[in-house]
Amino acid sequence: MSVIKHKNQRVAVLIDVQNLYHSAKNLYHSRVNFKEVLKTATAARQLVRAMGYVIRTETGEEKGFFDALVKIGIETKIKDLQIFPGGLKKADWDVGLAIDAVRLAQSVDVVVIVSGDGDYVPLIEYLRNQGNQVEVIAFGRSASQKLKEAADDFTDLEEESQKYLIKGRR
Repeated sequence: MSVIKHKNQRVAVLIDVQNLYHSAKNLYHSRVNFKEVLKTATAARQLVRAMGYVIRTETGEEKGFFDALVKIGIETKIKDLQIFPGGLKKADWDVGLAIDAVRLAQSVDVVVIVSGDGDYVPLIEYLRNQGNQVEVIAFGRSASQKLKEAADDFTDLEEESQKYLIKGRR
């Protein structure tokens, strides 16, 4: 897939941080270089807004990570981890990200969804029907095939994993 990316396009970047974090951790035992991901997502175009959807745990140990996202220009949307009786944990931002994408669609030409989650396919179809170009960035092996097909453009982070991954301590 190849789409035209020009400097006058207004871009919104919406990052499903948990999706990327877990893909990098499980596939590569690494962390994501979000600064490089953001640079690829904007592709020298006009960034209108970059939002990272994150989950806060009871310990709060992720605060430094959230601060690092803000420092590179990613606004964090924070939701507390839900723990149900019996230990079941829920931590997703699918609906919040989708609502923000719909809200921003009229203000931008391009919406970049950074996630491999197939639940975003209906969102992509809606945005494209509204006239937005929709690009997806994710790790190819953990990304939904339907998501890849629905997008105008798909960037596989695995193709340049050394650029997008930070090898970490295990």
